[in-house]
Amino acid sequence: MNRKNFLIIVMLMIGAAFMARISFAADPLEVAPDMYKLIYENDRVRVMQVTFQVGGKIAEHSHPDHFLHVLEGGNLQITKADGTVTDAELKVGDVIWINAETHWAVNTGTTPVRLLVTELKEPKPAAATVEAVGNE
Repeated sequence: MNRKNFLIIVMLMIGAAFMARISFAADPLEVAPDMYKLIYENDRVRVMQVTFQVGGKIAEHSHPDHFLHVLEGGNLQITKADGTVTDAELKVGDVIWINAETHWAVNTGTTPVRLLVTELKEPKPAAATVEAVGNE
């Protein structure tokens, strides 16, 4: 096997491992039951309240597409699976959209942070409708 083929195989293996990590990251309700509380769930959405005490941390977990509403503001440092780090200053009333991702976070501020997190589930397929057209 030449060096080029070897490097391609290694890169494919790293990519597969990264994708497996994203696919199999844990549910936040399981990772941090003391922080995340289920508020509502049906076949379209899941709504959770999360509270980060000062210095509070949550381990790696995943969300599908979701948005959050800030109930009590503060500062969170969020690290994505790819290593990207974001320092978020959250203000009461903010609504923030987040595409599906794997991440972990820590409250780096001096106040608790409380969020309402709404995860979107796959939409139901549209019901087939038939419209009659008459000759009038």
